Amino acid sequence: MDAHIKKVYVPMTETGFYILLCLRQEAHGYSIVQKVQELTNGEIKLTPGTMYGSLSKMEKDGLIHFVREEDKRKIYIITDLGKEVLNLEMKRIERLYKNMTEVR
Repeated sequence: MDAHIKKVYVPMTETGFYILLCLRQEAHGYSIVQKVQELTNGEIKLTPGTMYGSLSKMEKDGLIHFVREEDKRKIYIITDLGKEVLNLEMKRIERLYKNMTEVR
């Protein structure tokens, strides 16, 4: 992973985190919006502008890959680089959680 990708994506925004998390399986933007709302009990609602801007940037940066189009919807999947970035962020969150539970 090059320094630019690490600088831009670690730590991640919640939007970026949830997009990569959802794209461990093939999905399109609207299905990601629905899944994130479900996972967060409606606390996070991704707007179309945020969603499609993030997908475009992540695709350009090589974190996700366009798979195909179905019913005018673009289907994406996470790449190996995207998995590497997501794993770094998950480890960072786990460390934060561990530290939080240790400091009382």
